[in-house]
Amino acid sequence: MSSIAITKETYLEWYRSMLLMRRFEEKTGQLYGQQKIRGFCHLYIGQEAVVAGAMSVIRPEDSMLTTYRDHAHAIAKGMSPNAAMAELFGKATGCSKGKGGSMHFFSKEHKFMGGHGIVGGQIPLGAGIAFAEKYSGTDNVCICYMGDGAVRQGAFNETLNMAMLWKLPVIFVCENNGYAMGTSVKRTTNQMDIYKMGFAFDMPSAPVDGMDVVAVHNAMDEAVLRARKGDGPTFLEVRTYRYKGHSMSDPAKYRTKEELEDYKGRDPIINVKETIIKKKYATDKWFEEVENEVKQIVAEAVKFAEDSPYPEVEELYKDVYVQTDYPYIHN
Repeated sequence: MSSIAITKETYLEWYRSMLLMRRFEEKTGQLYGQQKIRGFCHLYIGQEAVVAGAMSVIRPEDSMLTTYRDHAHAIAKGMSPNAAMAELFGKATGCSKGKGGSMHFFSKEHKFMGGHGIVGGQIPLGAGIAFAEKYSGTDNVCICYMGDGAVRQGAFNETLNMAMLWKLPVIFVCENNGYAMGTSVKRTTNQMDIYKMGFAFDMPSAPVDGMDVVAVHNAMDEAVLRARKGDGPTFLEVRTYRYKGHSMSDPAKYRTKEELEDYKGRDPIINVKETIIKKKYATDKWFEEVENEVKQIVAEAVKFAEDSPYPEVEELYKDVYVQTDYPYIHN
């Protein structure tokens, strides 16, 4: 039973937020094809419920960090689509001043502690943020996302052990989309139930249907409640699916069309829309208005990014060291 009730407003916000994630990513893919966005780019299409189900549970002062598939997480956490799109364009008005690009969104203001390019590198950082919250005496929590490939890193086991030993307020979320880049999970492990890896540390761990935003909400609610009470961490294996390749350069030939279509038949946005219609929470006109609103937000983000300036050359030497007059940086 959820401690945070799922209401009509919850469903309407889930639909709107997931639609914004989806449309933002679709536009990002188009712009990448036009070479307006360059470098690495990993889309989140299909996995939206994993973030939406967490956002309906946590508070603004709670922290979140994730992998380099980070656009949707950042926007859901409160980052403006303008700042997100500008960062993708490498513009000075981007959330990381145009220096991070797709993989390195960051917002101190919204406690989005970054997209991280090193596989599994964010896992110990998530525990560190949670330690800081506990040390400071708050009841804030940290949600640390990772991919299914990251659980092969030694830091994963080391961090889970330490987090459980110190009862840190962190929720480790493995977004298992079935493939670490192009490598199927079944080719890399004898233990297909990744959540069971948490049992080695006596950590509360569970599988979650990542295509069902209600299931994600309920699992996250329980985990967050435990963390706020001081009972320590949780490990969730959220089973989801990405409709696109690992990155924009990945044709995804390692999976069948039938597999892809099967998951599309469980699309989280369509499922929420069907529930809203069934429960008569909204009219066709409302759906149309939300679609238009989201399209406008994305269009404005693109215009903002295109109109923004690139960083000045001097920016190369800034934000490198805390010490502003560091003697070994020369223009």
